[in-house]
Amino acid sequence: QVQLVESGGGLVQAGASLRLSCRASGRTFSSYAMGWFRQAPGQERDFVAQITTRGLSTYYADSVKGRFTISRDNAVNTVYLQMNSLKPEDTALYYCAAGRLYPTAEVTSYNYWGQGTQVTVSS
Repeated sequence: QVQLVESGGGLVQAGASLRLSCRASGRTFSSYAMGWFRQAPGQERDFVAQITTRGLSTYYADSVKGRFTISRDNAVNTVYLQMNSLKPEDTALYYCAAGRLYPTAEVTSYNYWGQGTQVTVSS
């Protein structure tokens, strides 16, 4: 069992940066690939980024490539999402998730989910 808790969301202006964190409980964090997803009101949950168990490979949605960076620190059971050059269309509830498959953008491929952290970008 893995429990995930996101933090770091907030209200920022377009062009600003935010860093999201996702802290995992349990001893098995390093055995999971970790992903970030986002969901805007009335829309489906969309893939943002994924990272392998040791952080050696990453995978991004085209919409965030070059602006967002996913990383992880297995020593503290945490995965991060550095978001730069934020746009109003990045506004969403951001979730982290843990799964065994890589690379995958499919919601159904992830076994554990956090509750989400809200990111709002004003124009």
